[in-house]
Amino acid sequence: MWEELGKAVCLILIIEGVVPFLYPDRWRKLVATLAIIDDRRLRIMGLLSMLIGLALLLITN
Repeated sequence: MWEELGKAVCLILIIEGVVPFLYPDRWRKLVATLAIIDDRRLRIMGLLSMLIGLALLLITN
């Protein structure tokens, strides 16, 4: 289980690094935009992201 978790973390880091590597200016603008969004919207976006990820995991297994 720990090996799979480690691989998952590595994949997250790879995926998260693609946009700043390929489009640093766009990534900087996105981060600036996220900085001004209120906490409630960010939490809703985070919750939706987690639920979509969970649903995809359940569908693929």
